[in-house]
Amino acid sequence: GSGQVRDALDKLHGLEKKTRAAADLWSTTQLLEQMVVVCGEASEWVMLEQEVVAMTKKYGQMKQAIAKMVQKAMEYVDRTPDEQTRIELIESLRTVTEGKIHVEVERARLTRMRVGIYEKHGDIKAACDTLQEIQVETYGSMDRREKTDFILEQMRLCLCKRDYIRMAIIGRKISPKYFQHEGTEDLKLRFYELMIQYDLYEENYLEVCRHYNQVYTTKCISEDPEKWRPVLEHIVLYLVLSPHGNEQSDMLHRIKQDHNLEKLQLHTQLVKSFTTLELARWPAVESIYGPAFRATDVFSAQTEEGTKRWKALRDRVIEHNIRVISKYYSRATIVRLTELLDLGADDVEMFLSKAVVDGTIYARINRPEGVVSFARPRDGEDQLNGWASDVSKLLGLVEKTTHLIAKEEIVHKIARAI
Repeated sequence: GSGQVRDALDKLHGLEKKTRAAADLWSTTQLLEQMVVVCGEASEWVMLEQEVVAMTKKYGQMKQAIAKMVQKAMEYVDRTPDEQTRIELIESLRTVTEGKIHVEVERARLTRMRVGIYEKHGDIKAACDTLQEIQVETYGSMDRREKTDFILEQMRLCLCKRDYIRMAIIGRKISPKYFQHEGTEDLKLRFYELMIQYDLYEENYLEVCRHYNQVYTTKCISEDPEKWRPVLEHIVLYLVLSPHGNEQSDMLHRIKQDHNLEKLQLHTQLVKSFTTLELARWPAVESIYGPAFRATDVFSAQTEEGTKRWKALRDRVIEHNIRVISKYYSRATIVRLTELLDLGADDVEMFLSKAVVDGTIYARINRPEGVVSFARPRDGEDQLNGWASDVSKLLGLVEKTTHLIAKEEIVHKIARAI
């Protein structure tokens, strides 16, 4: 009964006082652990909490002994009879460990237990806020893997709470270089899965593509066709959704060289149409890719995001076509451009203006005449340089011709002499 527990504790207290006074760490640790065991085995949960609190406040108590006592008490958390008792024990231990560096890791683990209970009850805000209090990146005594796992959990809860800004800030605490170490693949995949969700929310498709690429190059994914196929499909789709630029273009050409791409017929075709200087007419693109792609999570016809991305793909196709036209035409009428781009005159102007602002093409629209000029006017210096190079080419040709004529004359003289 509780009387026997109290007697046992009194005896242990007497011994503990002596060993503490003698600064005997080993004996003090054994006694503090024994106090926890006595209360825990007798299911005296209130007494267990009181003992831990009382012992940590004793004058001259040794830090290592407190740490061992807290660890022992933590073993009993899962043995509590009900959730309320468990919460009380966790909170009591969290109070004891607050602000103490020698038990910071134990406090972090206890907080994680508490957060699990909040989440089980659907209180995401409390779970997220409680976990944010713990700054594990400053803990010297916690190993790198557990730290990373902890930060990933903080990111996941921020995502559940839809606190994207804080999630991005926490994400910066993890260095992607860490994932080059052996045995970190599971953490790496978790990290990039969270970052993909964040950048999808931000509509930063090139970043999404980079994250998928990191997943794609992970050994456990790249060796399993069942796993790399969907990842490579996503890389291609988000790559063509990304605005045109040096990096996007470079990645497109690199993906084109990937032998695995040959196994994805539609995606190979899509990459090809974005890397060759040929018009990809939107009605044709829609009929070829629409049925298959609208069924994917990227362009899903059922979701608002999917429809939004499908419209974005149309914009990318039109932008690609404008770049192609600017390469082949020096000038074209707006009427002709409306035919080539399958757009109305106002939309043609809008897309042309955007491409000019982005710096991907040079164009000038003459509205009264309804003509677009793609030829960049040359300033005086360019003009003179052009003329100078033309003149030097001409002189080179004259010199070459003179040599050939002289050679012919010599050959004829020798022939006549013979």
